[in-house]
Amino acid sequence: MLQPRKTKFRKMQKGKMKGNSQRGHQLAFGSFGIKTLEEHWLTGRQIEAARQAVTRHMKREGQIWIRIFPDKPVSKKPAEVRMGKGKGAPEYFVARVSPGRILFEADGVPLDIAKEALRLAAQKLPVKTKFILRRDYTE
Repeated sequence: MLQPRKTKFRKMQKGKMKGNSQRGHQLAFGSFGIKTLEEHWLTGRQIEAARQAVTRHMKREGQIWIRIFPDKPVSKKPAEVRMGKGKGAPEYFVARVSPGRILFEADGVPLDIAKEALRLAAQKLPVKTKFILRRDYTE
């Protein structure tokens, strides 16, 4: 008798994030950016913390673009609530990111300031990222 194959993940209706990013994977606005190297859900709070880190380091000079938006609601039921009685209320919102997706772009500041500002932003995020530079960038 064949046994059913055990899967590593539980069957939950949270969507699949397979493959690389099909859009939003090239610099569109700025000369510098950070690109994600793995898939993850980024919460609105994490994105805002990264934005504040970039803005503070750049001393509000230049310009930054946030290329992701948390549009997926994540619902949660309160602790110690019995089963049933419908779905829980939305707790927070997330942005799904796939490998290759540009998260932040910056322009109007020197290369060393932009690199450090985006490094500080990357520290606030739970994904591995890579600093990228526009192909035709000259100092």
